[in-house]
Amino acid sequence: MQAVARRRVLIALLGALVLVSSAGASGSALETRLAKALAVPHVSRARTAALVFDLQTGTTVFAQHDSLALAPASNEKLGVTYAALVGLGPEFRFETDVIGRGELDGTVWRGSLLLVGHGDPTLSSADLAALAQQVRAAGVRRVTGAILGDESYFDARRTAPGWKAGYYINESPPLSALTVDRGYYAGRIWRNPALGAALAFRAALRRAGVYVVGAGGTGVAPEDGIGLASVESDPLATVLRWMDRVSDNFSAELVLKQLGTLVAEPGTTARGAAYVSQTLAAAGVPLAGVRIVDGSGLSVLDRVTARELAAVLETAWADPDVGPVLFASLPIAGINGTLSDRMRRPPARGNVVAKTGTTQTASALSGYVKRRFVFSVLQNGNPISTLWARRAQDRFATVLAAQ
Repeated sequence: MQAVARRRVLIALLGALVLVSSAGASGSALETRLAKALAVPHVSRARTAALVFDLQTGTTVFAQHDSLALAPASNEKLGVTYAALVGLGPEFRFETDVIGRGELDGTVWRGSLLLVGHGDPTLSSADLAALAQQVRAAGVRRVTGAILGDESYFDARRTAPGWKAGYYINESPPLSALTVDRGYYAGRIWRNPALGAALAFRAALRRAGVYVVGAGGTGVAPEDGIGLASVESDPLATVLRWMDRVSDNFSAELVLKQLGTLVAEPGTTARGAAYVSQTLAAAGVPLAGVRIVDGSGLSVLDRVTARELAAVLETAWADPDVGPVLFASLPIAGINGTLSDRMRRPPARGNVVAKTGTTQTASALSGYVKRRFVFSVLQNGNPISTLWARRAQDRFATVLAAQ
């Protein structure tokens, strides 16, 4: 009996060793395939970082230069998205108000009206029409003073630190707390967005049957002003979905300044960046080598690591209030957003959900695969070969999708 028992124990131990050996071999094979996927011409291996974390086992299954500080391109938006969902909440809405300075005399507003912005990146001509109708519904038929745009909720800096000169207008319209139709008015982008917004609102009022005597201009609403109208944006979750899926730089920068108002007013890029850093640190995200300068990733001063980005995604996944919203904001391979024309075949199609990033010096892809793996790939060059970088990223994600 003892001999039989010993034999059974020996068989069990041998079986366990076989399983461990098989798992190790499998892990080694996966690591080999992932490393091979990243090896492409014209992309420096020394400036390529990657990390894969298995959400099911809670283990890191691949790491290469994962603590190397690299330029993030639009993967910078991942940290901003996480911080916005934590600090503002998915149901937060941007508000735009009409404040009267003066008094209503019958149907005549004796004084000026101020259009007061609070950083809505989606404010449109349709919103101005709604505000104008509300002003008319309040009994106003004539305004004796001017229509003024108030952008004082944010600072008036039109770009973020570290932007190349060509990014202004071409990659993002001028930044402002009050921007209508992304700065377009009278067929062009206005470099004074608040003035353009005031002129557009003046025209909307006149179309609504409210005659305005004064001109358009800029100003700051008085604390004792009278509220006459107000509109709200879609929920923040909707704004972030647009921001991340199409990688919209303008929205990212205004969301960052909005986060800055949680530190102090007016909202600034620097205050927003500080808030993002504080939020990530509080969540336990490793920030060694990380430098957050703007919200879009356009700044040449930004630095991230694959370890940080993977940790942001892992932390978000574990938060039931944040994870589903962040996940839903990301492009889906072969289906929508900036991944609509990439990885269009199985097994990656529909199974890779990730944020892209592209500048002249950086290419990146970070996200989820099959709701099992968190991954991040960062590649830098001077310049970076976008074609080969993306080929490596797509091959890397496809290897994971085949698991």
